[in-house]
Amino acid sequence: MQISSGSEARGSDQIDFLPWVEKYRPSTLEEIISQRDITKTLQSFLDQNALPHLLLYGPPGTGKTTCILAVSRALSTRYPSASSSSMTLELNASDDRTISTVRDRIKDFVSTKTFFSIPFKLVILDEADAMTADAQAALRRIIEQYSKNTRFCLICNHLNKISLAIQSRCTRFRFGPPDEDQMLGRLQSIVQLEKVQADTDALKEIIKISEGDMRTSLNILQATAMAFPNQCIQLEHVYASTGNPSPKDVRSILETLLNAKISTSYERILQIKQEKGYALRDLITHLHKAMTTIKLDSNTRRVLLKCMADIEYRLAAGASENVQLAALIGGFALAREQMDKARD
Repeated sequence: MQISSGSEARGSDQIDFLPWVEKYRPSTLEEIISQRDITKTLQSFLDQNALPHLLLYGPPGTGKTTCILAVSRALSTRYPSASSSSMTLELNASDDRTISTVRDRIKDFVSTKTFFSIPFKLVILDEADAMTADAQAALRRIIEQYSKNTRFCLICNHLNKISLAIQSRCTRFRFGPPDEDQMLGRLQSIVQLEKVQADTDALKEIIKISEGDMRTSLNILQATAMAFPNQCIQLEHVYASTGNPSPKDVRSILETLLNAKISTSYERILQIKQEKGYALRDLITHLHKAMTTIKLDSNTRRVLLKCMADIEYRLAAGASENVQLAALIGGFALAREQMDKARD
């Protein structure tokens, strides 16, 4: 999701109570900070009244929903005599994903005629990759039958979950994560509008944690600002708000795993986990990233990566954190033994 400058967003007290994600959502295609080629193409479609069926896909928080809502708003502005409810039907397919929804709600909407010289209606299906196979088959038939007066826009994260028959009937656009500089500029503008002080390194860490998800970065920024009011947001504030381990703690844990005895490692790491409230799954994620910065032979690196992958899988299945912590320490101890034997 992308964000606008926010100059209009602060116009009323009611809007000030909105989450920043909605408060600074762009209202036009021009306000979207990235995906410039896509927004220019969509604007060209609008200018020529030649909007095709659309399939927008890509990672979360990259502006897919915002983009199509801006298109819908542009159509409503172009035909002010028509109500938005008569022009646009918006459904979240993860909730309304059954064949009955397609046959009833969507078909009832598209089968009525358009008024006020509206060239076409717009049906927006968010999270369309959650639709069942039967629902997608029914949707394909409706797309074929009502293409004269309706345009369909499907939004999804995983393109492979959309049937090829639907894909072939849509113009596809892939949304990639925005550049870090673009995200940093928008976060800085929001910080100024909200009259919040924030260190640049803290904002960069928020972008790093969000991994290109603008929605997540805004939520982290707002949560940190509210958790530490009247303070300049620093790196430690970001770590405390998100529960992510600091680089200092990750280095300490990695050094312990590579050098200390098994019993000492378990006590030290368990103490850090309890004092800082870290989850073992988050620790493994950051340890995996730290593994790329240390020198290890290929066999040892392979053993450790497989060990961490197995532990992460078991944690996702509901295994005990303490038992898996012991398994992690054991895996590193085994790798150290292999390294010692290789030296001998």
